[in-house]
Amino acid sequence: MSIPVLLAAFLGTIAFSILYSIPTRYVVFCGLNGLIGWIVYSIIGLYAHTLFAIFFATVAIYVFARIFAVHLKCPEIVFLIPGIFPIVPGAGIYWTAYYFIAGNFSAASVSGTGAIKACLAMVLAIALVHELPQGLFYGKKRATDTKAVK
Repeated sequence: MSIPVLLAAFLGTIAFSILYSIPTRYVVFCGLNGLIGWIVYSIIGLYAHTLFAIFFATVAIYVFARIFAVHLKCPEIVFLIPGIFPIVPGAGIYWTAYYFIAGNFSAASVSGTGAIKACLAMVLAIALVHELPQGLFYGKKRATDTKAVK
């Protein structure tokens, strides 16, 4: 992992956040989320299949999106959507369309299958983290405050 690649993940996520009109006070956190996801993807990708890397990177991105959302008091989707930008299989989707238009249906099938598998790994990771209780993402002080109310 080189510094320019990490910087590209961070700045690319920030650019995507600005493109989709994320409020400016959250843009740096979106960039950090994309950077964290790319780091997890890169490290796991060295030792395991790309699908596992995508799955665990998406888990990390969504966990941090939920943490940022709780502490910054905003919807978690603000951090999730820009955060997954660096690991979305855009090239696979592009090459699938290219091969399909070019008439190379076997290459389109191979490329499309890989892109669909990557998207399914991301969806599975999002569904898994989404089902975690919200209380896991509160800090220690918030957890004690909620117990006192009961």
